[in-house]
Amino acid sequence: MKRATTALMTGAAIAGAGALCAGAATVALIRGVSKIGSRRLQGKVVLITGGSRGLGLALAEEFGRRGARLVLTARDPMELDRARSLLMKRGAATDGDIVVIPADLRRMEDVERLIEQATEALGPIDILVNNAGVITVGPVENQSAQDFYDVMSSNFFTGLHCSLAVLPQMLRRRSGTIVNITSIGGKIAVPHLLPYTASKFAAVGLSQGLNAELRSKGIHVVTVCPGLMRTGSHLQALFTGDAEREYRWFSFSASLPGATTSAAAAARRIVRAVLLKESEIAITPQAIVAARSASLVPEAIALAMSITNRFLPSPVQESREARPGAHFRGAEFKPVAAIGNAAARRYNQTAT
Repeated sequence: MKRATTALMTGAAIAGAGALCAGAATVALIRGVSKIGSRRLQGKVVLITGGSRGLGLALAEEFGRRGARLVLTARDPMELDRARSLLMKRGAATDGDIVVIPADLRRMEDVERLIEQATEALGPIDILVNNAGVITVGPVENQSAQDFYDVMSSNFFTGLHCSLAVLPQMLRRRSGTIVNITSIGGKIAVPHLLPYTASKFAAVGLSQGLNAELRSKGIHVVTVCPGLMRTGSHLQALFTGDAEREYRWFSFSASLPGATTSAAAAARRIVRAVLLKESEIAITPQAIVAARSASLVPEAIALAMSITNRFLPSPVQESREARPGAHFRGAEFKPVAAIGNAAARRYNQTAT
């Protein structure tokens, strides 16, 4: 018995030491990737769409701190100017290494002009981050066909346009990276987000297809499927139906600690995926589990989403114009309102 106990203790000690070594090796690997990555990104030109706020701004800060040169684009020139000032103030960019170019990426002619101006200003695009997009929240009964067209244009065609426009120069060099920011909503149909979900399913398919066709041609494509992030996006999302109640559950979900990750942490994970040349990542444990469950147990996921839908606001009879979350500011659940509003201020979701 004594020998057995000793053997067990010895085995446990070895296992514990092995776990510690594995943990230390993982930490060392991450630190090594970070150090090497900073050198690999030094001077690289990174074009970020939807770069004026939210995750786009967080990504600009992360790439900029690693020495990349930044091109930010969005539709609002004032937002872009604020983003540029914020990045320079935070030490993530210098005057000669950041360019902001207003563009409507739903228009192919604007995209072609953007790529031309960005290349003239800083050089060929090494990394394209397709991040631009919108969110419309509400039951399908209160969504119109136009809502679907608008969201598809912003969330799918912007990424398609930019990818097609930058491909010729990447193919000539046989190098480059395309990062497609999709969503866990591109793996699972989330109720009351149907236009968004449809567009993200399309974006996932496009990204995976680009990876299949371009990998052998020297171009790295990574599909990013984030879960909930604290970016302050609840103020910019559009709400239909019983809009105030829709805003309350959405802002709560997008701000709740534990259920969400910070935009900064998400940005670090995405940059690491670029450096490690990963093909697809999910962000947040919930998103990882959900993405895997969607293919393994689709019926269970469908049932879970149906049950979730029962707790969301009911449709309204009269047609109402979609309103931005900022219209309902102050209606948030108070325990998490401060967290969401702090993220909104940090990531340029509000001018105040």
